[in-house]
Amino acid sequence: MGGSDDDCNCNKGFSSSYMLVKPQEAKISDLGRLLFSSNLKKRKFVDSNEAKEFNLWHRFFIFLSIIILKLLKVFAAPLAFFGNSLEFCLNSLSTNHGISGILFNILRLKLKIPERSSAEYRSVIGHLDGRIMLDKNIKPDDVNYFAALCMMASKLSYENEARVKYIVNHIWKMEFMEFFNFWNEYEEKCSTQTFMMRDKKVDHNTIIVSFRGTEPFNADDWSSDFDISWYEIKGVGKIHGGFMKALGLQKSIGWPKRIDRQDHERHPLAYYTLRKKLKKLMKQNEQTRFVVTGHSLGGALAVLFPFILAFHDQTLLLERLEGVYTFGQPRVGDRKFGQFMLKTFSHYKIRYHRFVYGFDMVPRLPLDDKALMFKHFGRCIYFNLNYDAKILEEEPFKNYFSIVGEVVMRIQACLEIGRSFTIGWRRGKEYEERVLLRLVRLFGLLLPGIPAHCPQDYVNSTRLASTDIIFSPPKTEYDVN
Repeated sequence: MGGSDDDCNCNKGFSSSYMLVKPQEAKISDLGRLLFSSNLKKRKFVDSNEAKEFNLWHRFFIFLSIIILKLLKVFAAPLAFFGNSLEFCLNSLSTNHGISGILFNILRLKLKIPERSSAEYRSVIGHLDGRIMLDKNIKPDDVNYFAALCMMASKLSYENEARVKYIVNHIWKMEFMEFFNFWNEYEEKCSTQTFMMRDKKVDHNTIIVSFRGTEPFNADDWSSDFDISWYEIKGVGKIHGGFMKALGLQKSIGWPKRIDRQDHERHPLAYYTLRKKLKKLMKQNEQTRFVVTGHSLGGALAVLFPFILAFHDQTLLLERLEGVYTFGQPRVGDRKFGQFMLKTFSHYKIRYHRFVYGFDMVPRLPLDDKALMFKHFGRCIYFNLNYDAKILEEEPFKNYFSIVGEVVMRIQACLEIGRSFTIGWRRGKEYEERVLLRLVRLFGLLLPGIPAHCPQDYVNSTRLASTDIIFSPPKTEYDVN
């Protein structure tokens, strides 16, 4: 997530310029001087070959990013412990049918201990939104079918392999293909999860590739969102460094078209493994198509995957890629990168749908301003408090840190709490919210934008919004925000 000497070698190998923040190299005293000196060459915690000087505003965001990243590093272990404990307690409650069931089973000496690898074991995300059924009102030939299916697949990607396999095969009646734990060379661990399934309903023969998003208590995932490092690729633009590392960027050599790694089976990289498997599947059947999807961090990876395909001239896969569906996706690159992607999508007739609900924090990160350069591209399919859809150039209050936005976000957080108690009888029993989600919505008063990032509102949006607005043709193929 930070930088190292290997990062520098990687920069020279595949990128024309770069800017990397390295929080592990930062000392508090040196960080303080950062705000008062534009000379970053003396700072070990910033590695850049850009000739221009960084202004105060830019240095402030580097300072803020490093502080957040250092805090996430310090609290990574207790955060993970809390998350695992909470998850275990929630599963104990559901397995034993509540507190009374736990007490009764203890008295009978028959207390049920949940197994983390079982199909019944749910993630915290699965407890926030317990729905596993697809919407029966959305048929396979409806225009919003894949949007609704991709959102459910994005939510399902947070679960363990056994649960994903069970729901895909037995609840959705589709074909579970494979579950992956991909290696991140920079974190030196498996930190990117993905699964593949096949939908053969009616006349479909579509493979869905779903990337797991930002897990609530995973400091590495949140670090990727708050890291403002980037690499620039000639002819393409500047791209978020942390997201590329999660997808399979290699130290020293970057993105070679072919890899020769002795440990590839033991340490598989996301992009190369998925590319190989998809090419094999596409060659087996000329009718097979695929879509990529993801929520949060998973949405960023879903956008980057076709970029690397285009970078490597993978024409077969790009011609078979029907769509990219992202939900609560953070910004991935600069304006030039957005133009490159829109031209690629247009050339291969790939549909790109970027869904944003309310004041979700993550789509508003990293910041879009003169100091930084991260920008969204294409149309924003925006949902308001009532799940009404609008096609916008950019979500309201495009940057999370906004004085006016902070007030408006808290007002909406209050309204969302009120809606939580009424949505069940207004929209139907399947939309009822549980105690855990209501507690998270209360947390939104303190830190707005977190509850709005939960999959619950994105599932509701894809089911309740007007499909005519969502899937109307864009005014132009090359609008870049």
